[in-house]
Amino acid sequence: MRFAAHSATRASGNKGSAMTSTMNPGTPKGCERIAYAVGFQENATYSDVYGGGGAIVGLDCHLIRPVDKPSETLIVFMHPVGGGMYLPLVRQLAKRGHHILWANSRYRGADYALMMEKVACDLGEAICDAKDRLGYCNIVLAGWSGGGSLMMWYQALAEAGDGISDTAAGDSYTVDAARLPAANSILMLAAHVSRHRIFTEWLDPSITDESQPHLRDAQLNLYDAANPNQPPYSTDFLALFAQAQIARNRRITARVREKLNVIRVSDSPWSEFAFTVHGTMADPRWLDPRIEPSDRKPGGCYLGDPKIVNDGPVGLARFCTLRSWLSQWSYDDARCDAIASGSKISVPVLVVGNSADDACTPSHTQRLYDAVTHERKHLHVVKGATHYYTGANGAAHMAEACGVIEDFLTRQW
Repeated sequence: MRFAAHSATRASGNKGSAMTSTMNPGTPKGCERIAYAVGFQENATYSDVYGGGGAIVGLDCHLIRPVDKPSETLIVFMHPVGGGMYLPLVRQLAKRGHHILWANSRYRGADYALMMEKVACDLGEAICDAKDRLGYCNIVLAGWSGGGSLMMWYQALAEAGDGISDTAAGDSYTVDAARLPAANSILMLAAHVSRHRIFTEWLDPSITDESQPHLRDAQLNLYDAANPNQPPYSTDFLALFAQAQIARNRRITARVREKLNVIRVSDSPWSEFAFTVHGTMADPRWLDPRIEPSDRKPGGCYLGDPKIVNDGPVGLARFCTLRSWLSQWSYDDARCDAIASGSKISVPVLVVGNSADDACTPSHTQRLYDAVTHERKHLHVVKGATHYYTGANGAAHMAEACGVIEDFLTRQW
């Protein structure tokens, strides 16, 4: 069962019909914003979203497009946690004449129970609706920030044509290949390589006992003045630190699997267990600008002061569930990975990085580009641009990025 519910501002169809929309500050002049929901029924054992109703899934979607400029091409954005339908880049692309869909996954605003396999399902349903109901023929996947690895992985799944049969936790979860239609090209915009890889690069390895996160190894604690390792960090220390980050991720995974195994042999095998992960913003790159040198400001990250963010309430993976950890954050188990997906993609790929990005550092941009093994790819770095295209020159940086995107799309169709 699939259905779509629309806001009162929506008239009919895409194919040249007149449209009207109530304008607001979030909608560019000359454009309309059509809010609608894509709903579908899945074969789910239990609900992992608030108010999900078990088998019924609803996706909050925003279509932003010029009023009098029909198009067969749709640029589709989705981020695992969503919420980007008013991003400046989204609005600017619509203002410049492109049809944009921002589709929120079922996990909008909360990643504690997020399953990447289900996010891929959500993206497929949003694309099917855009093709079947709205009449778009050419689909461009736009992976901004955390949406980048999602788009690469989704396209690899779509091109493989096998659908989805289970989750990273080993639970049966079936998505038919027909509901994962392949796109025509991919945009990677200020993106990172995967949630589990960037999370591990940010993980604080000074926490060696998850049951006592307040006790930290001073020699691995970047924020401890007593730590003898201070910027500029030595090559040996950085290697040790990275190994310790991976080791901590694997220790958490081991605890997760142990707990999940106990639950599965109990009389409530579909029960879950929630837990907290402390210390998730301890990347030496934020404190030592010599590591992956760029135009980013030293001492900060995209969420502010990394020392505060490290244990603050909005850190990545702060609140987790067992199955979500394995699907989303586990270094060895999570599947949504742009690096692993790159060689499985045949469509053109554009990678746009920002030289002052304080979330996705230069190696992520380069690794994304290198992961794509065919020749129909292009890399562009916007000099001085931040993650969100903010600052005094933000408008110029965004215009440059949009121009590169338009040139890429023009050469593809």
